[in-house]
Amino acid sequence: MTSSTDQAPTLSLDVVIFGGGVAGLWLLSRLRREGYQAVLLEADKLGSGQTRYAQGIVHGGIKYALTGTLTPATRAVAAMPGRWRDCLCGTGEINLRQVRLLAEHQYLWSTSRLSSRMAGFFASKLMRSRTRTVGEADRPEVFHHPQFTGQVYRLDEPILDTATLVRTLAEPHRDAIWAIDWPEGVRCEAADPDQMAVIELSLGGQQLRLEAKRLVLAAGKGNAALLAALGRSAPPMQLRPLQMVMARGALPVLYAHCLGASANPRITITTHGDQNGQPVWYLGGQLAEEGVGRSAPGQIKVAQQELADLFPWLDFSDLQWATLAIDRAEARQPDGQRPESVFAAEDGGVITAWPTKLALSPLLSDEVMALLTQGAVDPSPVPVKLPHWPHPGYAPLPWQEEERWT
Repeated sequence: MTSSTDQAPTLSLDVVIFGGGVAGLWLLSRLRREGYQAVLLEADKLGSGQTRYAQGIVHGGIKYALTGTLTPATRAVAAMPGRWRDCLCGTGEINLRQVRLLAEHQYLWSTSRLSSRMAGFFASKLMRSRTRTVGEADRPEVFHHPQFTGQVYRLDEPILDTATLVRTLAEPHRDAIWAIDWPEGVRCEAADPDQMAVIELSLGGQQLRLEAKRLVLAAGKGNAALLAALGRSAPPMQLRPLQMVMARGALPVLYAHCLGASANPRITITTHGDQNGQPVWYLGGQLAEEGVGRSAPGQIKVAQQELADLFPWLDFSDLQWATLAIDRAEARQPDGQRPESVFAAEDGGVITAWPTKLALSPLLSDEVMALLTQGAVDPSPVPVKLPHWPHPGYAPLPWQEEERWT
């Protein structure tokens, strides 16, 4: 992009956010509610990155405790379901009453009677406070079959429709959410924390110069390119891939983890609808972790065998199948494993942030707000009149894209 500093109008802001997933949108809402002059920039559609590939589960950390111990990851996410539920009721920090709730609870099931060690774990004080054993009559319908001999637990983990979540977060702040032409139509220059960062935008013949006290990079995988554009290589990023599986057809509604032999669930199933409302099972867990090295047909074959083993009383012969390759972007870890919690760090007026999981977006906003406070970045006393700028629009959910099924 050719610099147009002399011609473009200048807008002074407190914070400019890059990235229109749930993490960026949640932060924008928090900032504006607390009086900060902030805008969010998105190069694609809102929710087009990791957000739209999420299963929509507001994790409470139970799946990270399946080894029988309370891990740091469990502690980090433990408060999230309650915090999200307050918002879904309209009494929390953000009003999410318009979000479509797919299910009030997630379930965890075992395929057989638990070992004495695991039975003791589920009977522990920790697990009794977060799970409830479900009797036969109250189980999801798929577990009513006489061939099912395992156990079912209800988890305090609501499941959300991510499309309505993105819209509910974005619409109240539509005037401050802008499309950008990356990289041709964007020039970034970050200065020292006591100086203003500069972003020059050009889109559809419009030009605008933004000056901001802080830049927040919340673009997931895109953070690496943003850092490079700012002449930086830190903080380093890692990508942890998944190969998710989708199956659609005559399927029962189910939102559940299957207890496996490792710390990760053997399989995680959530139920969604395609563009015609036909049921879609979206399959993650260990299946998706281990499927990275497989071809798409090979991964589908493994998924078909898994479901046949887990639900021998169901007929899966008429289902349609597809896979989704996903890269989860996170702060780099020494061992390449999943980070225990969110990441937010400031360097020279730039805050780089990764939420690790959709459920942790509120916690990430806490971390960013704390960094602003530590840096003495206070809300500007005079509101800024925002110019009209093109809106990025909304990304469809992948199972509603018909071309994925053909």
